[in-house]
Amino acid sequence: QVQLVESGGGLVQAGGSLRLSCAASGGTFSYYAMGWFRQTPGKEREFVAVTSWSGSTTLYADSVKGRFTISRENAKNTVYLQMDSLKPEDTAVYYCAASSPLPSRTAVLTTASRFAYWGPGTQVTVSS
Repeated sequence: QVQLVESGGGLVQAGGSLRLSCAASGGTFSYYAMGWFRQTPGKEREFVAVTSWSGSTTLYADSVKGRFTISRENAKNTVYLQMDSLKPEDTAVYYCAASSPLPSRTAVLTTASRFAYWGPGTQVTVSS
């Protein structure tokens, strides 16, 4: 059973930066695509970014492209989300997600229902 724990959330002013981390345990991290999603009250969970298990493929939501960067360190079983030029509309609970093991080193997923494991989430609040 894979367990995920996010950290790094907090309160930041608009234009600032935060780096989220997600530590994984209990599985073969190197074969999971890893994603970040976010959710605000009353809305569905929204795709933010994803990286393939090799790290060679990344995808971003249009709303964060050019401002957020996803990366991973397989040796540390950790995935990161560097968030720069933050905006008040980035305020949300951010969730880390892991796929089931994938055969392709370049495969990525963007649909929440296709991710098998989730962390409890970390709050990010951007003040104007």
